[in-house]
Amino acid sequence: MYTSGQKPGKGDYKCSTCGEIVHLELDSNTLPICPKCRRTTYEKL
Repeated sequence: MYTSGQKPGKGDYKCSTCGEIVHLELDSNTLPICPKCRRTTYEKL
C-alpha cells in the first residue's frame, strides 16, 4: 500500500478506493492525491 506524497518508483498505481490509475514516469515522481476521488492510498499494478 502506498500513499500520496511517497516516491514509490515509476509504474502504474491504482487508487484503492475508486480504481483510478495513476502513471508515474520517473522514480523521482510523487504519488498525487487521486484526481478522481481525492483519496490518498494506492496499490502498485
